Amino acid sequence: MKRNLCFFLLFFSLFNGLALGDWNILNQKGKNNKLGISLKNYCESWRINVELNNIRGFDVVPEECVEYIGKYMTSTQYKVDLERALEECTLFVSTNFVLKGDGKDAWIFDIDDTLLSTVPYYKQHSFGGEKLNMTCLERWMKTSKAPSVAYTLDLYNEIKGRGIKIFLISSRGELLRDATIDNLVNVGYHGWTGLILRGLEDAGKNVQSYKAEQRKRLKDDGYRIWGIVGDQWSSFEGAPSARRTFKLPNSLYYVA
Repeated sequence: MKRNLCFFLLFFSLFNGLALGDWNILNQKGKNNKLGISLKNYCESWRINVELNNIRGFDVVPEECVEYIGKYMTSTQYKVDLERALEECTLFVSTNFVLKGDGKDAWIFDIDDTLLSTVPYYKQHSFGGEKLNMTCLERWMKTSKAPSVAYTLDLYNEIKGRGIKIFLISSRGELLRDATIDNLVNVGYHGWTGLILRGLEDAGKNVQSYKAEQRKRLKDDGYRIWGIVGDQWSSFEGAPSARRTFKLPNSLYYVA
């Protein structure tokens, strides 16, 4: 009797664990799914919650959403979302502050999927559906063939034209400096004040800590950071920050 009870409890525990581990919103179709939730609904909800920073630290896009995310990142809607976010940047720049005229007004841009698009790379690698291979990605970056992210060049030139010093702070490594400069110049970016890439001393630091440290150095040098544009929350989090931050859409990957 005791042996049978132990077997039953073990079986129930395993079954329950599997059921919980396999649960997602799609499994509710045909059960208690009164909302009639579709695959598109589920994947759109997943994408939005990535942008809201509710879903964090994922290694890959959920398998059932890879096709949806790929379609979004190559769609007109993605470009419209970019344009809307960057319009807010332009509005802020044109209406919310007056330059001091001492050369210490600054703006920060991330690079990947902010100025340069990695979408062509991810198109070849399941749109985030496979785990990132940094060696493979960096080999692609060294070709300097990344296109400009839609509309960011216009904003970049608008900010530069107002006399604001532009700093590019990227989690790319120093070994990619020449390739990064070539790529930026090839697609039209010129005249930045500083291009900050990760050196050996930054090994082991997460992106949030590394970027916060770089902002602190700028602050210590007397710069007023008016804005930051990036596609990852780790480009903004941590002190010091900026007067305004602007998050561009990107649900291909998550960088902490």
